[in-house]
This record gives sequence, C-alpha cells and structure tokens, in this order.
Amino acid sequence: MTVIDARGHRCPTPSLKLQKAFRAAGPGEQLTLLATDPMARIDVPFLMKDLGGEVLSISETDGVLTIVVATPGAPTG
Repeated sequence: MTVIDARGHRCPTPSLKLQKAFRAAGPGEQLTLLATDPMARIDVPFLMKDLGGEVLSISETDGVLTIVVATPGAPTG
C-alpha cells in the first residue's frame, strides 16, 4: 500500500499529491492519504469520482485524516 503524507499542506496540495500517486499506481492498488486539511474529506471523494477510483475509508485521529482509496480493479472486500 502506498502512503501519501500531505500533513501540514493546505488545499489543493493533498488532492494533487494523491492524484499524482493515483495515476502512477497499478490496477487494484490501494493508496492511503494522510492529511491535516479538513477539506480533504470533501475533495478526495470528488477526485475519486473524476478518476474512477473508490474511497474505501475515511477516519480521523488527533486531527489527521486517513483516507484510503483504491484504483479501478481493486478488491473491495
């Protein structure tokens, strides 16, 4: 699993970093975005819709969002 650390960056940087990693990822790959910008909770689902990916989970601990997404073809179970 690829981890994209965008903690401390403001919008649109977390989404841009995720987009770059997503485009480089292979089919069926999961990526985890770490972000402190609360807008990532809104931006990432829209980005995944545009890219054909899927948001698998969004959680927050101590102000850090952990968003797990999957590229097309990823197992979702």
